[in-house]
Amino acid sequence: MNEPANESSRATPDVATPGTAEGPPYAECVLCRKPTEYAETVKGITLCPVCEWQEAQRTACSG
Repeated sequence: MNEPANESSRATPDVATPGTAEGPPYAECVLCRKPTEYAETVKGITLCPVCEWQEAQRTACSG
């Protein structure tokens, strides 16, 4: 009844999320032109962490 927990199923692998780059070249932020954490090959709007946070704040507070 009391089975030992499988530790390997709890561990999260150190793998980059889809689209994130492990190293250069990085895509430019479409708003401020600073490097983002995304690879240049990512399609769509790429934002740096600061602009991404600001955009989330704007959309969350829009009534």
